Amino acid sequence: MKDNSKILLVYTGGTIGMIKDYETGALKAFNFDELLHNIPELKILEHEIETMTFGDPIDSSNMNPEYWIKIANVIHERFDDYDGFVVLHGSDTMSYTASALSFMFENLTKPIIFTGSQLPIGDLRTDAKENLITSIQVAGLRKNGKPVISEVGLYFEYKLYRANRTTKINAEHFQAFSSMNHPALAESGVYLSVNYKALWAPNRKQKTKLHIGFDDNILVLKMFPGISESTVEHILAKPGLKGVVLETYGSGNAPNTSWFLELLRKKIKEGLFVVNVTQCVAGSVNMGQYETSVGLMKVGVVSGKDITTEAAVSKLMYLIGKDLSPKVFKTIFETSLRGEMS
Repeated sequence: MKDNSKILLVYTGGTIGMIKDYETGALKAFNFDELLHNIPELKILEHEIETMTFGDPIDSSNMNPEYWIKIANVIHERFDDYDGFVVLHGSDTMSYTASALSFMFENLTKPIIFTGSQLPIGDLRTDAKENLITSIQVAGLRKNGKPVISEVGLYFEYKLYRANRTTKINAEHFQAFSSMNHPALAESGVYLSVNYKALWAPNRKQKTKLHIGFDDNILVLKMFPGISESTVEHILAKPGLKGVVLETYGSGNAPNTSWFLELLRKKIKEGLFVVNVTQCVAGSVNMGQYETSVGLMKVGVVSGKDITTEAAVSKLMYLIGKDLSPKVFKTIFETSLRGEMS
């Protein structure tokens, strides 16, 4: 696995790209052109590392589909020139961006690894160096001349996850992400251990294809006890609304009151796509298991199974951009396209 790989490191923004000015105490953007000088440990790796940065670093709270497409295009335009890609990104919305890229790259044959940090790269106790070094190592893994990882991954605090299975679970701990419904793809300890059974296998006979047609006319509607008819009616009356990620209780349950079900039935009949995901951090939607989810199934709500909200948002934008019929949309959404659901 020690084949020399050529890796492109793409810095989009985020905490990992900051370094402290010890004269002023202020944080400033890290100069990635001086990467090897500032992180000499990278010289130990056998990989050839090249870097590029976005002109204006993007705080992850400002991320949107336009930036997703920009990141994807950077990789797509250089896809044949590198063996793997590492994207440095703010952690707050990393799961959204990484999930989106997993849908944008159909039949991905090379690794795209997202990482970031909770502390700036210049801090004494930073997690940035380990996350960066191991992400590059993971992106460069090869076996029999082929990449070991052929999907979009997210590496944080000693674990590599399938990106579209991740959720940020902690704003303070170094272990900021979790993948509750799918095992880690690799774990870094004394050795870098790869879980080969958990990896997504591409069809290497087909070329990687980029999809950039996202439609962001969607919203997330989170159920809560006491949600009123006027509230839901107002939300679903949003002009141009095409899709809703409905965050329900437990295994996909929601109020079975007549006003709620009739409102959904009416909107779905008018062409609105409604996808059911659970508010729980683990587990799956199983519509029909309880009486409070039978009605959702009958009015045409689509099951998100065990998909995360982050992946559901990007998958919904991706599929709405395809201009599919309701029947085809349901079939495709309930099918695992990039390993995003079981």
